[in-house]
Amino acid sequence: METNGVPLAERMRPRSLDEIAGQPHLVGPEGVLRRSLEGGAPLSMILWGPPGSGKTTLARIIAESGSAEFIHIDAVSSGVREIRDALARADQVGGAVVFIDEIHRFNKAQQASLLKSVEEGTVSLIGATTENPSFEVISPLLSRCTVYRLEPLDGEDLLGIVDRALETDGAVMDAQVDEEAKKEMVALCGGDARALLNGLETAAAVCGGKPVNVPLVQQVYQKGVRYDKDGDEHYNTISAFIKSVRASDPDAALHYLARMLEAGEDPLFIARRLIVLASEDIGNAEPYALTLATDCFTATSYIGMPEARIVLAQTATYLASCPRSNASYSGLMKAEQDVKKHPGLEIPMHIRNAPTRLMKEMGYGKGYRYPHKEKDAFAGQDNLPEEIKDRIYYKPSDRGREAALKKSLEEKWKKRRS
Repeated sequence: METNGVPLAERMRPRSLDEIAGQPHLVGPEGVLRRSLEGGAPLSMILWGPPGSGKTTLARIIAESGSAEFIHIDAVSSGVREIRDALARADQVGGAVVFIDEIHRFNKAQQASLLKSVEEGTVSLIGATTENPSFEVISPLLSRCTVYRLEPLDGEDLLGIVDRALETDGAVMDAQVDEEAKKEMVALCGGDARALLNGLETAAAVCGGKPVNVPLVQQVYQKGVRYDKDGDEHYNTISAFIKSVRASDPDAALHYLARMLEAGEDPLFIARRLIVLASEDIGNAEPYALTLATDCFTATSYIGMPEARIVLAQTATYLASCPRSNASYSGLMKAEQDVKKHPGLEIPMHIRNAPTRLMKEMGYGKGYRYPHKEKDAFAGQDNLPEEIKDRIYYKPSDRGREAALKKSLEEKWKKRRS
């Protein structure tokens, strides 16, 4: 079949919401984005998700669902001129859908140039980003858009994409791809549908009429044998490892560590999980655990395998032997609940910053007592908003070094003694 150089991933791009793999929370029968489109609501949005999860596809389908012109801007290779041209074109045709791929690569000034057109409705902006828009998109633009999170495609979604390509695309439908090879493709594509289809197309092109099997797939991806990212063994083993460390069982931790490394697990993945565990499960009962776990990641990245396994073993056994506390993590979750329940609480005036004369005259910073000028460097002022001033989020345990923190806080704060 003649493809005219168009990649398989482009040829297989969905043309309607019903053809999109995954994202049921957005495009399923009750998906918020589907219902919004069916209601005819004007949309400006940020699509946030990993590579190959369908951001560009979704943007095109949204544009085609209406009569507006579709203008595609790639933030990597575009600048103010391209933005200006797109906005002028939108004014000329009476409105357009402007899709900006990798919008996080635009600087603040470039993003700000979109505000007026989005506000006036001459442009329906669709920005796509792999980065957290809370940090990468300016607040004024973010407030004018709805953020939709696209989830990584799961194994079932990806297998469905492979089967659909083999059934419908003339360039690959003659390839004999066994089920294990399909699963290997899914394992090696990292949840990226584009990478998955690129690999399938390459395998079909180089197989020479022979069946596409697991070894060929591994050659195509240039990666060795590894866990199936969507398989039970990967998740079961990392879960067993983390829970063994959490359970203060260094022997089981070493067993599951050895199993993962033998199977080819990325040692940096293991090191990252240990950093999270050090803070989540050990916390202030042994603050050094977080330092060691972070150093473990650094050392692992410096030296690589096979020596990195020694560093991972040292860190895992130390963390498994430490006292335990999740008090800081539990406190954070309680604080997050209050932030969601009371989003508009005023920050007390005495702890607000007052860099200007006007702000000082308005009372910013008035009454603030500098702790280092007080006895024992403790002023005892309430710093939470008035409505929740008696909340206690952080409740230290009696274990390890945290016991001393608990004693110190109870001596300082009357609300903690009661």
